[in-house]
Amino acid sequence: MATHKRTTYWAVAAVGGLTSLLNVHQLALAQEVDSSNRLNTITVEGNRLYEMLSSEMTGGYTVDAATVGTKIPASLRDIPQSVSVITREAIEDQNFQTLDELGRRTPGMRVLSNDNGRSSIYARGYEYDEYNIDGLPAPMTSINGSVPSLAAFDRVEIMRGPSGLFNSTSEMGGVVNLVRKRPTREFQGHVSGSLGSVGQRNLQTDLSGPIDAEGRARGRLVIDHTGHPEFVDHNDNEQNDIYAALDIDLDASTTLGLGFLHSNKDIVVNNGQPVDSDGDLLYGRRSAFYGAEWNNFESRSNDWIAELTHRFANGGYGRVATRYSDRHADYNYAFGGSSLDDDGTLSVAGTAAHVDQQALSLDASYSQPFSVFGNVSEFVIGSDYKHYATDTESGRSRGLTSDPVTLDELNGLAYVDILASARASGRGYSHSETTLEETGVYSKLTLRPVQSLALIAGGRASRYDVDYADRVADDRQSRSDTEFTPYAGLVYDVDAHHSLYASYSQVFKPQTSYDADGDLLKPREGEQYEAGIKGSYFGGDLNARISAFRLYDENRAASPADPGASYSEAVGKMRIQGTEFEVTGGLTDQWDVIAGYTYMDTEVQEASTTRDDGIFLLMPRNIVNIWTQYGFVGGSLDGLHIGGGVTAMSDFNSSSGVEAPGYAVVDAMLGYDFTSHVSGQLNFNNILDREYYNRVGGVNTFNMVGAPSNVVASLRYDF
Repeated sequence: MATHKRTTYWAVAAVGGLTSLLNVHQLALAQEVDSSNRLNTITVEGNRLYEMLSSEMTGGYTVDAATVGTKIPASLRDIPQSVSVITREAIEDQNFQTLDELGRRTPGMRVLSNDNGRSSIYARGYEYDEYNIDGLPAPMTSINGSVPSLAAFDRVEIMRGPSGLFNSTSEMGGVVNLVRKRPTREFQGHVSGSLGSVGQRNLQTDLSGPIDAEGRARGRLVIDHTGHPEFVDHNDNEQNDIYAALDIDLDASTTLGLGFLHSNKDIVVNNGQPVDSDGDLLYGRRSAFYGAEWNNFESRSNDWIAELTHRFANGGYGRVATRYSDRHADYNYAFGGSSLDDDGTLSVAGTAAHVDQQALSLDASYSQPFSVFGNVSEFVIGSDYKHYATDTESGRSRGLTSDPVTLDELNGLAYVDILASARASGRGYSHSETTLEETGVYSKLTLRPVQSLALIAGGRASRYDVDYADRVADDRQSRSDTEFTPYAGLVYDVDAHHSLYASYSQVFKPQTSYDADGDLLKPREGEQYEAGIKGSYFGGDLNARISAFRLYDENRAASPADPGASYSEAVGKMRIQGTEFEVTGGLTDQWDVIAGYTYMDTEVQEASTTRDDGIFLLMPRNIVNIWTQYGFVGGSLDGLHIGGGVTAMSDFNSSSGVEAPGYAVVDAMLGYDFTSHVSGQLNFNNILDREYYNRVGGVNTFNMVGAPSNVVASLRYDF
């Protein structure tokens, strides 16, 4: 692995709220020291972290900095919130193909599993409902299959907790930022393939390099086909991705970046298992498929990205970027409609939908380091815009058959067009159009009055318009308002290796649920307090964090006590608190580790309904994630890589009373570099063949069994 050195030069974050100190490239161009040992002159040239190398080039399990929730690159130690970065090497060592696969093994995250690419990803009890590409957001919804593949990305940056400064209308869980693989100045490329014992398969080509002789124009192309595990009968999940990128240097200081991502998915949907007549999980039936063989989900998505950056002579940095997403999804599937009777029969339910979604996001920002109090501070100021439009036509049926059926009869069920049937009958049919538009201005200032202390303050003013149209009832509701979300934080360097930090952040989220009077609910409002200590060791190769947090959430939409009601009510006030520990990086040049522990406690402090918010019941109080790998250098074992890890959590249950015990799953990896160009790898998953459920739901569905013991063999050739 490559080493990462944490420079002693500092820069900092400005105008608006979340991050903090940033390392600066050559802060002092001219320095004259007087007899009192103070600097007479400091000329700021720019933030060196804008030139940070990609994680695929540096290798290892850590990087110098992150941009998630900050707009400008900041050292992990200098961001006063909980941030993790999963590098390209960590992704490949653990054989992650999609973001939800990564989330299952990342400290501080909880995934409510479904088919890969259709799972719900949570942090601190809240779902990530957006994901960013290079800081540009678009919606992420599990049922619509918009959870992304990782083939096009160099690393994944994850912030836990609200970031109202730059994502004011997002969820409380935080922000996920995917950093694209960028074209390289030298030619590089690889082809790789893998095959697994429960149907896994992958074939990928990745080529990058200069297009012209001077290297001013560079391109990259990634083509990826993935078949996900098929340990459940009839379940199939295939995904194809294409990524193309072009970077053009317009001059020595200005770069135009263009990117295109295409993805399509084809899935025979597995919606989980029912419970038995006593309400207990069906252990011993891992391969049982409680659906029809014609179950189907298909989606396609296209993302276009354009980015213009300029480095000013005074050290300033300007960026204008936009992302447009166009997504379509169709699904039609049957699943268990009741618990399993003693005679082995159950009723059959079904759901179907056609979804069209377009998302546009734009961002323009300018950052500037400057000298004050003999230290380097920095500000950032900017404006952004997003427009999400979603058209969803859906149908549901609680009884696809007149009588209960056996498992074989369910698998062989005659085809039913559920959406067409619901549309014709009007029962279980809905058609809605939702539009969210937000315009915001933000600013952040990180001020260093003394070298060891950074004070961060900022704010965001947002104007939002949410429009909800019920096409069936011919009813339209809208709400518009202006919100201000403040941010504050501080980072205090205790010594060369440790920093204390604290932060406060707010967020709000417009809702499309309506109350008993037919009016849209008020936006949810949330705030977080967080404090902790961060450490950086071995020249920045190893980063650690211990944090404590408390969140408050008001006005969250929930179903009322009446099960037949079609409206929603605000759940009142929630309090979520907990602690986290995480360590990531290299203990030596050959030994890498990712380890974390999360404890979370939730409480409904003010209940405006008679029903608590059941989603928090699915969040275990304790989660442990450990992964480590060691690469041998020299001697008879030269080129050998070994790794292993544990994912464990305490018990959890659902609002339907389905209980799942805690579990621990052990994984391992064995790799070997045959030559400088050819390498192979074996990933052993659930090597103890632990039978467990990683998610529970109702008595009829969403009880998802974990994969059995399996192995995936991979081979890679690097040009």
